[in-house]
Amino acid sequence: MTVPQVLAELGGVSRRTFYRWRELGEGPAAFKLPNGELRIWRSDFTAWLRNLEGAKT
Repeated sequence: MTVPQVLAELGGVSRRTFYRWRELGEGPAAFKLPNGELRIWRSDFTAWLRNLEGAKT
């Protein structure tokens, strides 16, 4: 998934917030392509969301 796709699925989270989460080690696992763009595996994104849900209870 691209960063814009992740942001859209999160319902309006800003790009800055996403990168802040990454700086703090709280965002989903991502990897960089040779051109420097980030990508997130959908499975990692889903697991990250599930982990957030579990942390609320």
